[in-house]
Amino acid sequence: MSSVTLRVNGGAHTVDIDPSTPLLYILRNDLGLQGPRFGCGLGQCGACTVIVNGAAVRSCITPTSSVKGEITTLEGIAKDGTLHPLQQAWIDEQVPQCGFCQNGQIMTAKALLDKNPNPTDEQIRDGMARTLCRCMTYYRVQAAIKRVAKGVA
Repeated sequence: MSSVTLRVNGGAHTVDIDPSTPLLYILRNDLGLQGPRFGCGLGQCGACTVIVNGAAVRSCITPTSSVKGEITTLEGIAKDGTLHPLQQAWIDEQVPQCGFCQNGQIMTAKALLDKNPNPTDEQIRDGMARTLCRCMTYYRVQAAIKRVAKGVA
């Protein structure tokens, strides 16, 4: 066990962990955050996605000891009780059905828009390709991302 301090959603959190513990377990079990979800456990579905230093990261396969810098979860993107534009666009476009993948979809979309604020349809599809949705709401996801890119949300 070792003591590790993580910067999560703007705050510092010190936890005693086995350094190989996946970041997802620390976020959910130790910090009580419910945004990142356990999906496949293999880094393939994207339900566990968080943003680390601006990049979308699969937290289920990322050892906590390897994380340096700021971690942002779904809980950290709203500001002062106001939804992030992506969260509002998700509502406006009625994206969620079962909702299980929404953390991964929104966090991956945020990382995409942070790097490319006005992506083409092809860039959106490429950027979101590895984040799976069992309900197949991919067209709604794309519409929500375009809504934010156009400044409508």
